Amino acid sequence: MSLPVNDIRRLSELHPKPQHINYQYGTAGFRTLGKVLDSVLFRVGILAALRSKKLDGKTIGVMVTASHNPEPDNGVKLVDPRGEMLESSWESHATVLANTPSTDEFISALQDFVKTTKIDISKPARVVYARDTRPSGPALVAALEDGLKAMSAEGRNAGVTTTPILHYLVRTINTKGSKESYGTDTEEGYYTKLSSAFNKLMVGRPPRPPLVIDCANGVGALAARALSRYLVNSLPVELENTAIDTPGALNNSCGADFVKVNQKLPPSLTDVLGPCQRGCSLDGDADRLIYFYLDEHREFHMLDGDKITTLVASFIVELVKTVGLSEKLKVGVVQTAYANGSSTKYLSERLPVKCVPTGVKHLHHAAEQYDIGVYFEANGHGTVVFSQPAQDLIFSHQPSTPTQLTALTHLQNILNVINQTVGDALSDMLLVEVVLAHKSYGGAEWDSLYTDLPNRLVKVVVPDRNIFKTVDAERRLVSPGALQNKIDELVTKYSEGRSFVRPSGTEDVVRVYAEATTRRQTDDLAFRVAGLVYDEAGGDRSQRPKEFL
Repeated sequence: MSLPVNDIRRLSELHPKPQHINYQYGTAGFRTLGKVLDSVLFRVGILAALRSKKLDGKTIGVMVTASHNPEPDNGVKLVDPRGEMLESSWESHATVLANTPSTDEFISALQDFVKTTKIDISKPARVVYARDTRPSGPALVAALEDGLKAMSAEGRNAGVTTTPILHYLVRTINTKGSKESYGTDTEEGYYTKLSSAFNKLMVGRPPRPPLVIDCANGVGALAARALSRYLVNSLPVELENTAIDTPGALNNSCGADFVKVNQKLPPSLTDVLGPCQRGCSLDGDADRLIYFYLDEHREFHMLDGDKITTLVASFIVELVKTVGLSEKLKVGVVQTAYANGSSTKYLSERLPVKCVPTGVKHLHHAAEQYDIGVYFEANGHGTVVFSQPAQDLIFSHQPSTPTQLTALTHLQNILNVINQTVGDALSDMLLVEVVLAHKSYGGAEWDSLYTDLPNRLVKVVVPDRNIFKTVDAERRLVSPGALQNKIDELVTKYSEGRSFVRPSGTEDVVRVYAEATTRRQTDDLAFRVAGLVYDEAGGDRSQRPKEFL
């Protein structure tokens, strides 16, 4: 059996590739302006069908979203059968297929691809797909459906939903009826699984003050509203920034990325959040979460992914210890170089901490090396993963005291609150709320676990980012040659100083991260390192930004 070339040719002609645009499948899939993605979505439909055939008819996921990006952007990514990201070796195939200039060249590239990857075309193809609330979404989904149609793939439209729910659906569809069954493969199944475990964990806890949720005017507003109906007696919420139909509102001066980058409250919450009240922000597709609170003087305090890691990891370690499984279950934390030095210090004194290169796939893979792996990027994207043997042990262990039984039941329910497939803002929010309730913490008590070092991220535009090469989880430069020594020398002049330089994965930009004891020292260090980078990259000294020292 061979590729249905005639159907592919006929439908491909409806989705021609624009000239002079080069597409790149990165960590977040394809992502650019929504208006130039039509051909990409058609070809991703075909690729998803082929991925399913390659994996013996397992269901593959396709999510149409651009997450925290501005509303005119859109994107698409594929999800593998266990709800994990697309196998990295297929990223380059996706890039090649997206960039073939004509239909004939696309078909030729497809035939080569099927041959080299040994795909049996006679196998069935199954794909589940969804989109966020962006205006460009419906047309892009229609292009995706043409790709599925060209391959006679079985498609299931999950409608408008969050990225984590799509990941959940992929895993539940593929594990249905097996020992590793992950839940019911519907959106309602997702809400029921998370909320029933959460509600059990909140039994006997004092009532919580309402949680303000900034929904970024995105699809998280729909999911948060649906989920809140299951939490009526356990978690009062106030949903803000829910204007999903207002043009231009998505991620505009709101959402997790706005809060993290600007380190301030979304302006729309100024008159909503009261002193000592906690709030949180989702991003545009609800896979990132940032918490915050106002103190009694109405001063803003941010609780980012590092703060979530310390809260969650410490609580899980406590439960494992109380149950009496410390010797059998190894709990570990995975961070990137962007994690605040204070959080790394706090965690390292309590459990193993591993640093990996930036990118969710690196974090998730490293977390899977532990029995229980906790990972959150500072930007609020993260989750907790449990190995299958760890899950089996947690559900089969026989406790010997009432205290152990209580802790074990909590651990079992924690496991069901967590969406292990991917970072999930709503699941992570419930997890945080459980820990806060069990520890009787407000925002200030949580924040006081450790004090963040002031940090600064500076972007330096360079002629060619490829001359910058890093090692040691992107914390040290090996090229250009002398630059790392100069950075090392500078860092020694600052109390608790730390700085590293890494090239962007998508544009000719180098990012400089710095932290030190005071804000003034931090800014000084960041801008001095930025100056070194600018000079090393051959920047014109007359054009040197004035803040670079």
